Order: sequence, then C-alpha cells, then structure tokens
Amino acid sequence: MTAAGGLATGVALACLGVAAWSAGSGWHSGVRRARLVLADGGAVGTGPPTARRVMDGLRRVRGRLRAEWWSLAAGLALAVPADSALPVVAGVAGVPLLRRTRLAGRARRARECRQDAVITLCGALAGEVRAGRQPGEALLCAAHDSAGLGEARAAVLAAARFGGDVPGALAAAARQPGADGLRGLAACWRVAVDQGAGLAAGLDRLEGALRAERDQRSDLRAQLAGARATAVMLAGLPALGLLLGIALGSDPVHVLLHTGAGLGCLLAGVVLEGLGMWWVTRIVRGAEAAS
Repeated sequence: MTAAGGLATGVALACLGVAAWSAGSGWHSGVRRARLVLADGGAVGTGPPTARRVMDGLRRVRGRLRAEWWSLAAGLALAVPADSALPVVAGVAGVPLLRRTRLAGRARRARECRQDAVITLCGALAGEVRAGRQPGEALLCAAHDSAGLGEARAAVLAAARFGGDVPGALAAAARQPGADGLRGLAACWRVAVDQGAGLAAGLDRLEGALRAERDQRSDLRAQLAGARATAVMLAGLPALGLLLGIALGSDPVHVLLHTGAGLGCLLAGVVLEGLGMWWVTRIVRGAEAAS
C-alpha cells in the first residue's frame, strides 16, 4: 500500500468514527429529550394528549360542576322516560337546597380549620414567650406562619408592632367564625400586661381548654354519625320502594305522575319526607348546640 493510499484510508476511517459518534450522541440526546417530556406528563411532538392530561381535564370539569346541578341533571334524565315535567320541577327545587347544604359544609370546614389555627397560634405564642421574647415580638413571630388571626391579621400585627391596643384587636378578630378562642387570648394578654401575670402559663391553659373543647366536639360528631346515617337511609327508602315496584313488574312512576291518587300520595310523601328530615336535623343541631 502506498503512502497516499494509507493516508486516504486513515482519513476515511476518521470520518466514519466522527459520523458514528455524532449519530450516537444525537440519539442519546433525543432519548433524553423524550424522557424529560414524558416525565412532565407531556407528549412528544404534536400528537394527542396523554391520559394524565385527559384525567386532569376531567377533574377540572367535575370540580367546576357544582353538586347542586346534579339535581337538575337527574330531573332532566327522569323527565324523558316518565313523560312528565314534575321531575324537572323537583330538580330545579333541589338546586337551592343542595347549594345551601354545600355552602354550609364549606363554612363548617372553614370554621374548624380556623379553630385549629387558633390553637396552633396559642401554642406557638406560648413557646415564643417562654423563649424570652417580649409579647409583641412573640406575637409577630407566632402569627407569621399561622392563619389563626384570619382577615384581622394585619390589624392585630399592626397593634402589636406599634404598641396599640392588642387585646381590643384580638377581641375584634374573635368575631370571625371559628375564632372564639381569640377572646381567651385577648384576656390572657390583658391580664399579663396589666397585672404582670405569666403570659406563657395562661396561654398553656388556654390551649389545653381549646383542645379539650375541640375533642369534645369531635366525640359528639362521632356519636351523632349514627343518627345522621339513619336519617339518610330513611330518606332513601321511597326511592328503594319505587325500584322494588319496578322490579316486580308494576309501573309506580306512571301511577305517581299521571293519576290523581298518585299525585296526592306523591305530594303527601314529599311533605312528610321534608318534615322528617327537618325534625332529625333539628335534633342533631340541638344536641351539638347543647354541647
């Protein structure tokens, strides 16, 4: 082999090596890009969305569709086979009732969250005072990561920072739902500042009292769960009776919606059902209020 032929062969082998290395690195970078895209739940290119995106979209739609609108949807679904407008009327009437129930449940959960936040605030404030901080500085530190003050947080912290009426601001903040414990905090603050009593000891007792009250409410709710379940089961018995009648071969829906006697029975049943649910709810609320 001549020197020129050996040189040409070497150059050719070098070019092949560079091409192979470039192809390998490009393939690996493509794999890395695909892994990154798939790790974020996306899809390569402009193809169809992945199952995760579809499920997220369905969850968002379900979250925006409020529970009360299922009543109207059920009324519309029942109106077609029953050949009557009464299910639609009942579905429309059920929308405000279900909305009120949903809003009441949301308000109850927000009230319970604020009660827990007030308990946490009392414990954190006691720890800051016990660590040697002054009451105003301790309140600023304790309220930094706590939602116990709610919407009155700015007013209370301003009073604590600039030497204002902190007990008055706490008493005003206690008017929020679930923030009743702030009245005890205002009383502890007033006694500690005016009479020189130990603020940390008072906060410890207040925290214990609030925790005991919360545990008592939880126990009562657990005891009343059986009564609530019984009320829900009794409320669903008429629908079970209709299904049983359909299974036996009769047509109770037609009798109820298209005959005079059936309409009378339906009206009486709705009135008695409503009275029964109202009475059970009143008993449960009375027990909760008495506790």
